[in-house]
Amino acid sequence: MTTPTISRSARGRAVGEPLETDAPLIYFSSASDNTHRFVTKLPVRSARIPLLTKDDTLHALSPFVLVLPTYGGISGQGAVPRQVIKFLNVEDNRLLLRGVIGAGNTNFGDTYCLAADIVAAKCSVPVLYRFELMGTSEDVDRVTQGLDEFWT
Repeated sequence: MTTPTISRSARGRAVGEPLETDAPLIYFSSASDNTHRFVTKLPVRSARIPLLTKDDTLHALSPFVLVLPTYGGISGQGAVPRQVIKFLNVEDNRLLLRGVIGAGNTNFGDTYCLAADIVAAKCSVPVLYRFELMGTSEDVDRVTQGLDEFWT
């Protein structure tokens, strides 16, 4: 009798097997990659929530801070990306969430970083910082320092 072959994805995990991470920073970035560009400038281990909703979502194994952009423009409808909702619908992920950092566009006025405010309120965690688009070098410095202080 032969052992069945497990189909593996490009990331080396079995297809259908959940993605797991103990990264202290978890983020979602749309196809524009603005949030991704910001996060990669931070000297912090991070994990990305999958872009495609048909994919398995990420599973957090330890406390983390969530970085997310706001969708919906001026209307604010659909401000929290579907992928983030799917991720936070996993109870263990919600329980390990410790804070939120929002990305947005000041052109959208009152809805600037609205997704961070919504997630923070629903999960009873603080909004730690807000930045525009892909952030500035000052934003990177402030978030780096803020996360160091937050985790100590």
